[in-house]
Amino acid sequence: MDLLNEEVRHKSFGTGQVIEQVDSYIKVRFEEGNKRFVYPDAFGEFLTIVDQEVAERVESLRRKVEKKRLKEEQKLAQKRALEQEKRQRRLERERLMKNHKLHPASQVAFWLDEEEQNQVFTEWRVFTGVAKSGRNKGKPNRLPRVHQNSSCIITAREPKVAEEKRRIVGIFMVDEGFIGRLCEDGHIPAHPKYRLRLSEEESAQLLFWNYYINERYPRNMTWNSGRHRYFDNVWLAQVLRDLLHLKRDEAEKELVEDFLEYFCHLNHLDGEIPSPSGVLAQSKESGR
Repeated sequence: MDLLNEEVRHKSFGTGQVIEQVDSYIKVRFEEGNKRFVYPDAFGEFLTIVDQEVAERVESLRRKVEKKRLKEEQKLAQKRALEQEKRQRRLERERLMKNHKLHPASQVAFWLDEEEQNQVFTEWRVFTGVAKSGRNKGKPNRLPRVHQNSSCIITAREPKVAEEKRRIVGIFMVDEGFIGRLCEDGHIPAHPKYRLRLSEEESAQLLFWNYYINERYPRNMTWNSGRHRYFDNVWLAQVLRDLLHLKRDEAEKELVEDFLEYFCHLNHLDGEIPSPSGVLAQSKESGR
């Protein structure tokens, strides 16, 4: 809007005339000299235009500019709040990573149906499920033991097949920055490199109960209810060691070997990996 030569009034300087105008300011000549003002902001507080029609148009413009500025300030405030929240989360994550105490059973095994398995091996993340009771009922489960040293074991059992035939069909390390107690959406993401989907032949030879044993019911091979089970660290090392022996393809074998080395390093497993001693392995030894 062109305001050159328009007559204006100022509370202190009196009447003047606009002699220069750019996008962000105007210059007004008063009796005591020239003064510069922010445009169009100054018209809301310091200046008024003598011509009423022009004044109304300037006021309309000023309101639009003010509304736009407020919107930008709100966006900036929201951005700053998000950045502060991210900083707080990062600091909390760093604190937890620094103070993390390794749990001997910080791996987690899941029982998934075929549709969920396909989803996991497509998206490379697994959902922990939701709480069935308590104050967190309906909210995603948080698995506090799951940390960067953890892996997720995907198991399957076909309908009408005995529980002892439950197979391990996939394994992945969790993403390096994942911390279970901070997870809000219930999804555990996979490490970009250390993730494996087993072939039918491989999974048929890697039976879950060959490694797993429930200390409370050491003779039982029953999953009963629930979506997941914590799994001992050394058991997962046994699974990877046995899978390594099954691999024939050199590239796949190298990946499993790297996976096992990475896993053992994070879980401080430096010695020889013992033979599996799950309930199924024990029953075979005893001839049951």
